[in-house]
Order: sequence, then structure tokens, then C-alpha cells
Amino acid sequence: MRQEFSLQSYNYTLPPENIAQHPADARENSRLLVLNKHSVKREHVRFHNIIDLLNRGDLLVINNTKVFPARLFGRKESGGKVEVFLLSYPVELKSEKKLQHAEVTTLIKSSKRPKPGSFIALGPDLQAEILEIFPDGKVKIKLIYSHENQLVDILEKHGQVPLPPYINRKSGITEADRERYQTVYAQNTGAVAAPTAGLHFTKKLLSDIRRKGIDTTQITLHVGHGTFAPVRCGDIREHTIHQEYVSVSAESSEKINAVKKSGGKIWAVGTTTVRTIEFMSDEKGQVRTGDDWCGLYITPGYRFKVVDNLITNFHLPESSLLFLVSALCGRKALLESYKEAISMGYRFYSYGDAMVICG
Repeated sequence: MRQEFSLQSYNYTLPPENIAQHPADARENSRLLVLNKHSVKREHVRFHNIIDLLNRGDLLVINNTKVFPARLFGRKESGGKVEVFLLSYPVELKSEKKLQHAEVTTLIKSSKRPKPGSFIALGPDLQAEILEIFPDGKVKIKLIYSHENQLVDILEKHGQVPLPPYINRKSGITEADRERYQTVYAQNTGAVAAPTAGLHFTKKLLSDIRRKGIDTTQITLHVGHGTFAPVRCGDIREHTIHQEYVSVSAESSEKINAVKKSGGKIWAVGTTTVRTIEFMSDEKGQVRTGDDWCGLYITPGYRFKVVDNLITNFHLPESSLLFLVSALCGRKALLESYKEAISMGYRFYSYGDAMVICG
């Protein structure tokens, strides 16, 4: 088996102190490692210097998904504590007797798993009925709340920001996380994790980029819990990736196709944007309009049809996201970049620093 397909070939050692527990003092002040995918040369700047890498006629594509408070805490009828993690944005049903209902699949943590038909109190105006327990341990529930309330408001009131498990700090989750674990252009609610490459942008930086003559456009991919699913296959090609909802508007597909035709570069902000654009394109690199469920799994050897350059954060060892980035710049160049970043004290993962692969 070739080395680029071996799971162990994507392992690296990351000291705990390199895992970012807090965001940078200012979004655009994160460090930025620039890797030229052709010459394999590296340089180190600050994220606000991204504007110097973009050229007139290029297109910056961002993911406008919005993270919702997916983690809820409550008590079973017995009084036992329960943690409920919503795996997607709940599907609202018809109201009954002044009550609103919404169904969703979840992960539940408790000393003893609640049984179908039982209820969990998640707040004075919110409860959950256990509907079904699946073989893989996931649980389908029905959220029940007052007809006077909107679901988005109920979740904001009772839910907690779903920070990844590697952010484990004494201060816990704070109100500041509601703002910092969200891109400044978040618009379409539906993600349980942030498209973290976009966290470094500010409205001013985006405005400066547009003033330079670089256009921007938006797509949507609602990041699901499956993005954290470990890869357990020794041969990474045997892994099955999760599916996530994607949407590309007519305006966005037209912009992307026009820039490709004119010879401009397509800059994808984050691996979610890469997967969306590549999934929604045909063999000739023409991006289509529409909504779909994306299960595109990108590994080394993949031929990129649309995306030229990538802005991304640093990813976990042996993860599908690491495979995707390797497909663009090469496994060896990527891991050498990671090694250098670690030695220079870069901050990794969701609240960490960023990397650009271009050329």
C-alpha cells in the first residue's frame, strides 16, 4: 500500500500546549503559515496579510453556515442529570394544543440511558420525549415547547455553544464564545461546529479585500458532528465519510464559473467550502446551482476541478480533513509544515492559527 493511503502516515505529535484553548486577541491577528504548493516554500505572517496574497480577478468563497447552541443540559424524570447533543438542527413539526414539536437525532450522556417514552426536562419551557434508540447509540427525540416561542430562541436560551472536546479549560464555556465561535458572516443556521478557517476574518478585512478588487461569494455547508468522527481504517480509502447538507445559489455558481473561465484563482475558505464546490461541480469544473447532501471524500490523488487555493486551520492527526489538505499540497509538504509550525509555537485546531496553501 502506498504511503499516502496509510492511516499511520498522517500521525504527528502535538504537545498539549499547542492546542488553542482561547481565540486570538483579535480575529485577524492569528498567525498564518503560507505554503506554496509548487515550490514547497514556507513563510510566516499574520492573518491580515492574506490580502497581499490575493490578486485582482480572484474569488474568495466562504461558507455562511451558522452554528446553533447544540448542547443542552437537563434532568430525567428520576432526577438524574442528562447532557443532550443535537446532531443537526431540529425539524419543526405541526403544533398541537398550543405546543410546538421538533424532532432531531442526538447523542445523550447520562448515568443510565433514558428509555423510549420517557421525558427529559431541559428547562421550564422545554422538554424532550425519547422516541427511539438506534443500534449505534444515537437517540431520536422530540423537543416540546410553547407555541409562543420560536425554536431558534428556545435553543439560544437553553443551549450551550458546542465547542469541540479538545477545548477543555477551567473557565468553561463563556458568553464570549457565542461571538468568537462564529464567523462574522454566519447567516444560515444549521451547523454544530464552526467552519473554523473563517473565524479569522473581520468585516473590515473583507471590506479591504473587496476594495482591492477581489470579489467574494458564499456557499452553505452545515458542518455536522461527523466531522469529528475518527478514521479507523488502516487504508484511508476504505473510510466512509459522513454526509452534510450543502447549498449553492445561482449567483455563487455563476461567479465561480466566470472567474474560472477568466483565469482567476478560486480561493476556498475552509475544507467545508472545498468539499461543497468540488461536489457541486461536473467533470469540466462547472459548478451547478442547488441543494444536496455532500458525501465527497477527498484523499491524495484527487483531481481538483475548481479550487485553486485553500485557507484552512491546522487539523487533527489521522483525520479526513488532513487527507483533504494533503491532496492539495502533498502529505510530506503538509506534515513538514505542521512540524515547523509546532516548533514555532503555532496554536492548533478550532481557535488556533491558520494556514494557506497557494501557488
